[in-house]
Amino acid sequence: MPGPLAGVRVVEMGQLIAGPFCGQLMADFGAEVIKIEPPGLGDPMRQWGQQKKDGRPLWWAVIGRNKKSVTLDLRKPDGQAVARKLIAKSDVLIENFRPGTMEKWGMDYAALSKDNPRLVMIRVSGYGQTGPYAKRPGYGQIGEAMGGLRYIIGEPDRVPSRAGVSIGDSLAATYACLGGIMALYAREKSGRGQVVDSAIYEAVLAMTESLVIEYDQTGYIRERAGSVLPGIAPSNIYPCADGVLVMISGNQDSVFKRLSAAMDQPALSADPRFISHAARGANMAVLDDIIGAWTNALPSAEILAKLEANDVPAGLAYRGPEMFADAHYKAREAIAKIAHPFFGEVAMQNVAPRLSDTPGAINWAGPELGEHTRHVLGELLGLSSGDIDRLKHEGVI
Repeated sequence: MPGPLAGVRVVEMGQLIAGPFCGQLMADFGAEVIKIEPPGLGDPMRQWGQQKKDGRPLWWAVIGRNKKSVTLDLRKPDGQAVARKLIAKSDVLIENFRPGTMEKWGMDYAALSKDNPRLVMIRVSGYGQTGPYAKRPGYGQIGEAMGGLRYIIGEPDRVPSRAGVSIGDSLAATYACLGGIMALYAREKSGRGQVVDSAIYEAVLAMTESLVIEYDQTGYIRERAGSVLPGIAPSNIYPCADGVLVMISGNQDSVFKRLSAAMDQPALSADPRFISHAARGANMAVLDDIIGAWTNALPSAEILAKLEANDVPAGLAYRGPEMFADAHYKAREAIAKIAHPFFGEVAMQNVAPRLSDTPGAINWAGPELGEHTRHVLGELLGLSSGDIDRLKHEGVI
């Protein structure tokens, strides 16, 4: 079935993660995403990733999935002219260049909307399109720091840690996608497009829960607390006898009572140190030691069985092997298998969220550089073979 964004044409000019992940999300749900890449090496994302197979990075197969690749040198007037023709026939433009770049190329929103008043322009950057920091280089980890996330991750006696993924870029891309879809919805009423301005630091800031209001009203500054949240107990990762790590969340009164029963220590729930949410929070270290002693004495399978039998929220800290073996992952097809022209069949995370009537889908892995250039320029824009050959000869494509 066609996805909910079927019929929406998106031009993606972004590179690396913040722009391209927004494009991936839209492509997953049926949008026709035409990715413009510079001739030669293309998006640097094609070279990124910790692991390669047969000399080829693997990440591109995921972030480039469902997209069409067109090479175009946007620094050349002919490249800009072709891009403007394509944007004029599209619904959405995604870009995550440093603010001012599109204006330098004559492709600011005012200029583009003259040709296409219904255009939704999604702009992702480190600091947003306005303000004194707008034109600074804005990498994801800088946005994570400025948005308040980096400071609170890690152990209290060490410098802040980073998340194991580029969370700032991905959050900004997710908010950008959300904003783009809202702008498309607004366009159905107004008939006009608009600009979606997604800043990495603001996307991160939006996820910091009560951090701002707590400082505003009480002066409280949240600090690093390692694997726990201060005052929330028990809610931690505990090692089992077989070395496996299990996450247990039993901080609600009724749940903690069930956890005490699962541990064969029902008296814990009546202990004055642990009798309430506030008491457990105040005695977090002692309680974690008690639970840790219990988990350390038993293998993880037995721990999980006891917790499940007593309806206590728990689970393993998954890595790749656990994901591939898990029955729930398999039942929901959380990992999809996709044909790849070089690797054969590859596995990657499936589309999320699930829609009952118009679900998203993965139709193909990330394309080869420029794989769709002739098709898009010829079939969609009406350029002749001679025009396309000339652009290739001049290095525009």
